[in-house]
Amino acid sequence: MSSWAHANIVCETVHDLTPAGVRGARDALLELVRGTLMREFDDVEPRLAPALARAAMEIADSHLADAELSPSSLARELNVSVRTLHRAFATVGESAAAYVRRRRLDQARLELAAPSGRPGVSEVAARWHFVDSSHFTRAFKKQYGETPAQFARSSGTSGNATHAGSDAVMVNPDHHDGFRE
Repeated sequence: MSSWAHANIVCETVHDLTPAGVRGARDALLELVRGTLMREFDDVEPRLAPALARAAMEIADSHLADAELSPSSLARELNVSVRTLHRAFATVGESAAAYVRRRRLDQARLELAAPSGRPGVSEVAARWHFVDSSHFTRAFKKQYGETPAQFARSSGTSGNATHAGSDAVMVNPDHHDGFRE
């Protein structure tokens, strides 16, 4: 796609884009122009991919609590194909699914470290859209090296921490923490 074609598409759709989408479109246009001027543009690995991934990450960060967050919804928000989105994330070394899972785990960890009024593991798992608390516990342990209950105890908080065990809370069985890898 030429810089002019991209600029025309951005002009036509700018009113439909979110602020993160506008920044992503702007960054992509700047990279296209820079690449064209420096004759460095490569159709196989476009230089705009990292900017697209950053824009998708910003959108994902603002929608982490949304059960409908998915690669499709991110691609739709940015007006790109899901395949293009996956290629963009490949350039930053983390899949879209892994990014969202990691960010949701970060948010869950903050909740579990709360000094008071901390919810239980099942409630945290449901709030951050994990299929059930055992799935959440496995993902949490893989990311941080301890279970959510162990983390809550070691962070010195008091409250109703319980091991996830078999406390299954079905969030959305079709989405599995928002993504399919």
